Amino acid sequence: MREDAWIDRIRRWTAARAGAGLVAGIGDDCAVLRPAAGRDLLVTTDLMLEGVHLRRDLLSAQQAGAKAAARGLSDIAAMGGDARFLFLSLAVPAWADRRWVRAFFSGLTEMASRHGVRIAGGDLTRAEKLAADVVVLGDAPRGKALRRDGARAGDVIYVSGALGRAAAAGFRDVPEPRLELGRKLRGRATACIDLSDGLALDLHRVCKASGTCAELDGVLPTVPEATLDQALFGGEDYELLCTLPAGVRPPQGLERIGVMTGGRAKGEIRFAGRRLEPRGWDPFRQG
Repeated sequence: MREDAWIDRIRRWTAARAGAGLVAGIGDDCAVLRPAAGRDLLVTTDLMLEGVHLRRDLLSAQQAGAKAAARGLSDIAAMGGDARFLFLSLAVPAWADRRWVRAFFSGLTEMASRHGVRIAGGDLTRAEKLAADVVVLGDAPRGKALRRDGARAGDVIYVSGALGRAAAAGFRDVPEPRLELGRKLRGRATACIDLSDGLALDLHRVCKASGTCAELDGVLPTVPEATLDQALFGGEDYELLCTLPAGVRPPQGLERIGVMTGGRAKGEIRFAGRRLEPRGWDPFRQG
């Protein structure tokens, strides 16, 4: 099937219509968007590669599409934003037939639609291995987007759910982006990040950005099947980790795991009184 035929099919599968900020979607060289007044634009990109982030024996085509969308949407959630549009550049290998590609787009579209997000464009090519590059555009009220660099000593650290889920399941699950919770954190949280690479590494990043250290309580919310190492370092849970001032009541669904502290060793994390190594998923440290 030729490229134009693929694009025609993808347009039908995704069925993004003009309106609510989308002037024109798939069919031109660019999508035409109309941002709302008084909003800051949020843009994220997330690359999913066969053999690195995706194994065909672990995920079906539909699950792979849903996960590709969820990874990008989770970044918007971590910023407290409203996700609006999704763009996908897909490199299709020889083993991926029309049925597989359609199921991939079915999962992608279902995940996007569940969160009110429209697929507005992308690109398509052939390659030796599957590559899915997702770009998500969102927005937040001007000056209200959550960032990593606002935590202060004394802030309480929270997570939005049990940790170690993905690692304990052999990375076979599809995460659910916490967009609604992220919006509730606007104006309350001092810092926020999504846990894509593991609690220890992502919390370290927040501490470094904020110029703080962290003291974890020593007890973490984990799924029953997960080990402590999986909860700390496993990655791909895509829960939100955030900090709130001690006197601020957290939204429902958050669980305390520690407190931000001062000190000279910016970025240091202590767990049950011992220094915690900031390790987790890092594609440049594998092997």
